[in-house]
Amino acid sequence: MKSKFLTALLIVLPMLASAAPGGGERVLESFEVGSNVFARALTVDPAGGALWVGTSTGVMEIDLQTRKLRKTYTREHGLANEYVFAVGIDSQGYKWFGTNAGGASRFKNGKWKTYFPMHGLADYWIYAFANDRDGNLWIGTWAGANLFNVKTGKFKTYVKELINEWVYGLAVDADGRVWFGTEGGVSMYDGKRWKSWSHKDGVGAANVSALPVSPNTGLGTRSRHDLTTEVAGMNSYNPNYVFSVLAAPDKSIWVGTWGAGVSRYDGKSWSNLTTKDGLAGNIVYAIAREATGVFWFGTDNGVSRYDGKSWKNFGRHDGLLDNHVYAVAITPNGDVWAGTKKGVVRIGVEPQTR
Repeated sequence: MKSKFLTALLIVLPMLASAAPGGGERVLESFEVGSNVFARALTVDPAGGALWVGTSTGVMEIDLQTRKLRKTYTREHGLANEYVFAVGIDSQGYKWFGTNAGGASRFKNGKWKTYFPMHGLADYWIYAFANDRDGNLWIGTWAGANLFNVKTGKFKTYVKELINEWVYGLAVDADGRVWFGTEGGVSMYDGKRWKSWSHKDGVGAANVSALPVSPNTGLGTRSRHDLTTEVAGMNSYNPNYVFSVLAAPDKSIWVGTWGAGVSRYDGKSWSNLTTKDGLAGNIVYAIAREATGVFWFGTDNGVSRYDGKSWKNFGRHDGLLDNHVYAVAITPNGDVWAGTKKGVVRIGVEPQTR
């Protein structure tokens, strides 16, 4: 049976002019991969020259130079489950795919291996990956966090140390500390000690607006493992609910929350950015940073670009496939890729013409 991805359409649309490194403008290039196909996770593989995309129907491998689809991966190829929440690349070059109820699948050189709780994985539902300074892999699940030793193939599980067991975001900072975004706030592990923060400590802005519940995202559902329906009355504001975590080179920590915008930790205290400051939406699913220091945020109302002073937002009116942006990744040449509810979008850097 042919994959839906094989019929993907590549559409190039002009986007509103946006300053890009080295001059030029940003243009939109979109991969439409079928109706109701979520692009949930993005990871750039510079060594392989590819963008790996985790979706609700499998994995796409896109060539970054040609911007063409190289291949798609489904259960037929060895993927444990075709609903993919997270994509990571470990220190040995293995691609990891975190799935909905299927555990974690690992892939390299055409060979697949899937890990389940019986192998030491904390849960079947996997949400995040991050490499530590020792080359080992952290895995965020809905039942705590795992540390996978790439040499021994063994898992270590952390649950009670975390502020909450539902781990959605992971990041490792310049000092080797591991940061966890959970449904109860933020936790940090420095290799010896744990520390946690919640809204009472400054994470997440005050309730600035009433936002609609994001439909059918698989996020924010109160039924633990039901990813297709939202429970009626789900609060659109939960500052403790942290989806995404990014560790910046200046050692600041940035986290995206459910309805409370973006929070930044400078090592002493938390500050917050919301739609009142210029952010496109207060539900922040993803955070990425350019080498130049520019931040990009994937929200429930489009993509935001923030250079520390000014904002520029991109939405459907600019040609974005959908305003729900679940993943953001940046390539070495400065292209920004966004995963939406309807496909993948490249907010590309185009050379300035004379």
